[in-house]
Amino acid sequence: MLIIPAIDLREGRCVRLVEGRLDQETIYSDDPVAMALSWQQQGAEYLHVVDLDGAFAGAPKNLAIIKNIIAAVDIPVEVGGGIRNLEAIEELLGSGASRVVLGTVAIRNPELVQEACQKFGEGIVVGIDAKNGKVAIQGWGITVEKTALELALEMKKLGVQRVLFTDIKRDGTLQGPNLEATGDLARKSGLKVIASGGVSVLEDLKELKKLEADGVDSVIMGKALYAGTIKLKDALALAEAK
Repeated sequence: MLIIPAIDLREGRCVRLVEGRLDQETIYSDDPVAMALSWQQQGAEYLHVVDLDGAFAGAPKNLAIIKNIIAAVDIPVEVGGGIRNLEAIEELLGSGASRVVLGTVAIRNPELVQEACQKFGEGIVVGIDAKNGKVAIQGWGITVEKTALELALEMKKLGVQRVLFTDIKRDGTLQGPNLEATGDLARKSGLKVIASGGVSVLEDLKELKKLEADGVDSVIMGKALYAGTIKLKDALALAEAK
């Protein structure tokens, strides 16, 4: 299982939110590039970068910092947040991003997702963010009448091979991941799944690791790493253990 540290960008700084709420923000670093290098030095093999300003605005807002992060590290970087047109996708992948994560456009403009998949294959990941089982979009501010599984199956038909699943109620809370929903999505969709939201202790990772056979092949970690409830080296050792 791949452990992916998260770097969430807001106003040029590395932050974490609770349940995506701007009034529940903790600032962890004024230097996101240094933070990215630190995770790499600690053994990370992949990074997840989110442009929070972009997610709320509907267009990338921290592009310069994202490009600096990609240029500074030697490991793959996936990027999400406010990517809503082909030009933004092309710019990020052209700048060296390994994957881009599409969220709102999966609901608002599925044709774009299909076009992007045809052009970039596994470089396209769809982020499925769920609140009480329903999909949330536009910085998690709007919930639509569609379940995570319904969206996953629709995206599969369009060529998507991997989704990033977040249970919003768990994100940034350190309350543990939604194992049932994550495993269920992987099994019923047949897609590769990146788990996100709520990981707080090593036991959470042990439980997620049991879902590898179902297709959950990686997990994004944010708050647990920044708050120190899990050390990255311990997470990596657990992930690599047979």
